Amino acid sequence: MFRYRDVVKDWVGMRIDGKALVRGLVYVLQGALIGLGAVLPGISGGVLSVLFGVYKPLMEFLANPVSCFKSHVPRLLPYILGYVIGFMGIANLLAFLLEKYPDPSVCLFVGLIVGMLPSLWKEAGLCGRSGRSFVSMVLAMAFVFALLMGLRMASVTIVPGFVWYVFCGFCLALSIIAPGMSFSTLLMPLGLYTPFVDGIGHMAAEVLIPGGIGGVITIVFLSKAVNALFDAHYSEAFHGIVGIIIAATVMIVPFEGLSLSSRSGLINVFFLAAGVFIAGMMDKFNAMGSEK
Repeated sequence: MFRYRDVVKDWVGMRIDGKALVRGLVYVLQGALIGLGAVLPGISGGVLSVLFGVYKPLMEFLANPVSCFKSHVPRLLPYILGYVIGFMGIANLLAFLLEKYPDPSVCLFVGLIVGMLPSLWKEAGLCGRSGRSFVSMVLAMAFVFALLMGLRMASVTIVPGFVWYVFCGFCLALSIIAPGMSFSTLLMPLGLYTPFVDGIGHMAAEVLIPGGIGGVITIVFLSKAVNALFDAHYSEAFHGIVGIIIAATVMIVPFEGLSLSSRSGLINVFFLAAGVFIAGMMDKFNAMGSEK
């Protein structure tokens, strides 16, 4: 028997389901943006996860996965799905650009990093700055400079392999746990970024397996420690990250390719400026989103 009441009930149910679907799609989109931020040089997936309000529940789940499984996984699942889509979708493109157009691509990435530094500096000072904050930044910067310059002077060529891909997984997981840390900033000076991203984009087992091992080990053993470090020494920890980013960025700048007397140099300068501009626009967008 046809009854209008049943039709209304069905329509209301569909509307509720529709709203839930739209909300879920928004969460997936935000997760995809976090994934893009994780893989794009100069942009931190951790910072974007803070912006979208998912960083705290993610850290709670990673620190206590068993007790938080039922309460946190339903909320985090759309973000995780979106993260995988965003990360995997851009990996092949980045690997192609870095191989085909190395200098313009690196200049664009350096511009993105430089353009994000003011917002990272602001983020680092949210809990104030002390002498220890600047000491932490200088020490981190000096350590990275010494390490990377030592590798250059010793003419050490890093050949990607199982152990190094485990290290790449460690850096990737660290970029999720520590807001502001970009794993690409650590891997590009070592020549590991392109093969790692290319391997992920092509679903290469020899990259995914060791990378996954490094990521899981990092999350299991460091998530609680990093959480505690930021809770107890936020300013010092974040300023240390800023120091690492500055030193690693300086080491990848193709200074010889920035000559204004050549066409290629002008192109590289253009992409460098474009990266700074894009990062600035993204920072304004993030600020607008956080005010709402």
